[in-house]
Amino acid sequence: MPVKIRLTRHGRKAKPFYHIVIADSRAPRDGRYIERIGSYNPNTNPATIDLNFDSALTWLQKGAQPTETARAILSYRGVMLKNHLLKGVKKGALTEEQAQAKFEAWVKDKEAKIQTKVDGLLNKDEAAKKVRFDAESKINEERAAAIAKRKSDLVAELEAAKKAEQAERVKEEVVEEAPKAEATKEVAEVKVEDTPAEVETKEEVKVEVEEKTEEVKAEVEKTEEVKAEAEKTEEVAEVKEEPKKEEEKTEE
Repeated sequence: MPVKIRLTRHGRKAKPFYHIVIADSRAPRDGRYIERIGSYNPNTNPATIDLNFDSALTWLQKGAQPTETARAILSYRGVMLKNHLLKGVKKGALTEEQAQAKFEAWVKDKEAKIQTKVDGLLNKDEAAKKVRFDAESKINEERAAAIAKRKSDLVAELEAAKKAEQAERVKEEVVEEAPKAEATKEVAEVKVEDTPAEVETKEEVKVEVEEKTEEVKAEVEKTEEVKAEAEKTEEVAEVKEEPKKEEEKTEE
């Protein structure tokens, strides 16, 4: 039975990840498998590979054939190199110690390259973040300056409008109070001018009243004198008539 080392797809659309499995070559891609020996996630940078090194090496030694993608993953993790070195040991081309030393040297070099790549990506990411941060900071500063300018302009406009309103209000008050002030001034002038005249008029009236009072008193006195004279005349007439009456009675 031909056995293959291949990938089975999982994950959602546009975000796949894969299982590394040992499966029958006649089985569907995502169908049944014999053993799962790891996983592969290409969504990270660098890609995340989780591999059971010993199981993969064992299956290679048993004759399992990896697909192209699976071969690249195994080569990346050193499984293909270790299998090659073990074949050389079996053939007697080198000893196990030499094979192990070569493999360890390769692993160190590979880890150094991976770390360099990771550091470069981190530095690149940090540089990109710094560039974005600087750009955003500049945009924020410009926006803040624009907002501050807009606020200052608005405050200046409000102050100017307030001053204009106050000036207009003062002007209206002056215009409204001007006729009142003029009227008050005229009244005051009239009062000032009319006061002596009023005083004179009152004095004249008083003099006239006193004169009329004197005239009335004089007329009253004349009337009383006339009345007294009239009474005297009547008494004299009565006195004269009494002797006449007595003479008439005597003659009879």
